[in-house]
Amino acid sequence: MTLGFYPGCSLTGSSREYAESVVALCEELGIELKQIPDWNCCGATAAHNMDKELSLSLPARILALAEKDGMTEIVVPCAACYSRLSTTQYELNQDETLKAKVASIIGMPYKGSVKILNVIQMLQKYAVDKLADKIKKPFDKEVACYYGCLLVRPHEVLQFDRVEDPQTMDVLMAQVGAKPIDWAFKTECCGAGFSVSQPDIVGKLSGKIVKDAVDRGAKAIIVACPMCHSNLDMRRPAIDSYLKTKVDIPVLYVTQVIGLALGINREKLGLPRHFVPVTFA
Repeated sequence: MTLGFYPGCSLTGSSREYAESVVALCEELGIELKQIPDWNCCGATAAHNMDKELSLSLPARILALAEKDGMTEIVVPCAACYSRLSTTQYELNQDETLKAKVASIIGMPYKGSVKILNVIQMLQKYAVDKLADKIKKPFDKEVACYYGCLLVRPHEVLQFDRVEDPQTMDVLMAQVGAKPIDWAFKTECCGAGFSVSQPDIVGKLSGKIVKDAVDRGAKAIIVACPMCHSNLDMRRPAIDSYLKTKVDIPVLYVTQVIGLALGINREKLGLPRHFVPVTFA
C-alpha cells in the first residue's frame, strides 16, 4: 500500500516528532508514504487573510503536483494543511472559472481529483483492522482526545465527524487500550497562530483546555495537529502562569500513542523531543 504524503512546513521543522511518528507507524503497518515532489507551503493561517488568489494557488499547486505524479490519495497530517488543501479543493470544484484561473496562475493542469486524508482518516481506512493483532503493550491510560478547530470544521467542506463531539480519535484510542474521557474542550481553540505574537492569549485558551482534561482525570492529552501540540506542550509556562500552578500532563500525537502500543521505540516516535516529558512511556 502506497499513499501520497504531504508533510507541510511544520512536520519538517518544529513538529519533527509528528513526522517521525507518522513514518514509523506507517512502516509498522506496511504503508509506504511517498512525498509529493517539489511541494510548497500551503499558506497555512496567513495567506487567506492577505490574498484570496494566493491562498487558493498555494494549495492548488500541491494538489496539482500530486495529480501529476499519479497520486489518487494523499495523507496530510497537519490539521491546518488538511483544512487549507480541502477547502481549496472544495472551492475550486464549485467554480470552474476560478479553477481555470488558478490553474493558469500555477502554470499546470489542476483537476481537483485527489482524495485528501488526515491522519485519523488514514488510520481508519487502512490500519484499524491491523491494530488488534499488532498490539504489544496496551496504552492503559485515561486520555483526553483533543481535536481542535480544524480537523472537523467547516463540516460542509470536510464532512468529517461531528463538529461539537467528534468520536473518531476516541475510537482509535480505545482500540489500543486507552480510556478516552468525556470532557468539554474537545474542539475549543488553543490559540492557534497567536503562539508567537500573543502567548498570553494562548496561555489562557490552552490553560482552560489543560485544566479541564486534568480535572476530569486524564493522564495525557492526545492531538493530531502540530499547532495544537505546540501550544499545549511548548507553551506550558504560559499555561502554568494562567492557571497559577504547574501542570505536568503530557501531550502526545495520536500516532505516538498507537506506536507505543505497537511496541515502537520511543526515540523512533520522537517522544524525547517534547517539552513536557512523557514519563510513562
